[in-house]
Amino acid sequence: MTTINTGNTLPTIGSAATSSAVGSSVAGSMTQADFLKLMTTQLQSQDPTKPVDNSQFVSQMAQFSQLSASQDLLASMNGLNSTMTSSLQASQLLGSSNLIDRQVLVPSAAVSYSGSTVTGAVNVANAGDVKVSIFDAAGNAVRTIDLGNQASGFSRFTWDGKDDSGNPVAQGTYSMAAGSNGSSQDTYAAGTVTAVGYGGSSVGTYLQVAGVGGVPLNQVAQIL
Repeated sequence: MTTINTGNTLPTIGSAATSSAVGSSVAGSMTQADFLKLMTTQLQSQDPTKPVDNSQFVSQMAQFSQLSASQDLLASMNGLNSTMTSSLQASQLLGSSNLIDRQVLVPSAAVSYSGSTVTGAVNVANAGDVKVSIFDAAGNAVRTIDLGNQASGFSRFTWDGKDDSGNPVAQGTYSMAAGSNGSSQDTYAAGTVTAVGYGGSSVGTYLQVAGVGGVPLNQVAQIL
């Protein structure tokens, strides 16, 4: 036979000692339906000769109202956050469209040579003599560009598509590396923005850069 608890209060919500604790935590652990079901069960299980005290019932109703208000507020905040995020994404995407047909400087370990002069840059960590080496697909060095002594920061360079002997090279993609004082330096390539897009929350707004590919907006070093 099932034993029914005929006590007038439930340990989690009926006693004065626990009411304050429930008031602060119930919104995170119970839904309105759970709370209402719990109160209904309590009323059904009470001892008819000792009904629930009015003050306790009012207290429980107050907790129910607090739960409802807290959940409504949470839903409103989540909705506001979603709206603001969407608006920010749309604004950033729209603003980035102004970069279409503009040249930007982005991180890259390669340059695409299509018959015209190529522009790149080196992010010099410490002032010193900087050299840029350009390699073909087989890994052979075809050109070394000596930029001389450069201050720290971005130092641009151009490549005319010729090797160290002055002979034109074939069109295609060439890798590059830069060094200064025996340390490698980060290289960048310039390219024309052909499109903008949104790559999801992990990528955000990105630019489609000719000769490089998709590049997150926050990686653009310079607008040329």
